[in-house]
Amino acid sequence: MNDYLSAVQEDNQTVNPILNHLGIRVEHAEEGAATLRLDAAPSTAQGAGAVSGGVISTLLDEAMAHAALSAQKEQRPIATVDLHVQFLSGLRPEATLICHAEVVKNGGRIAFVRAEAETPEGRLIATANASFIIK
Repeated sequence: MNDYLSAVQEDNQTVNPILNHLGIRVEHAEEGAATLRLDAAPSTAQGAGAVSGGVISTLLDEAMAHAALSAQKEQRPIATVDLHVQFLSGLRPEATLICHAEVVKNGGRIAFVRAEAETPEGRLIATANASFIIK
């Protein structure tokens, strides 16, 4: 596991501020798979009262990025080059969302990753596919 992945999984991590801002925690990231958790605060709601699609998209993107990072043999930066999200159900603030991501194919320059976000009870909220450039 690289230094970043070790640090981001600490309780009071400071290496990825957006995660703290949104209430996202990296629970697991190794061997091309990652699990992140969102405890949706009231501040994540949009005007209709549901958790913002942008917040859910960020959770999915970060989970897939951490899966891609964990699949690398050496610590190299990555960046999202394509992200496709399908929203299947709404989510209210004060709920928890668990996101599981896995690398589908890890090429020399591009990694292809998929993810699902669901409630702890198993209700599927969103799915995503993304590709990441490996720099």
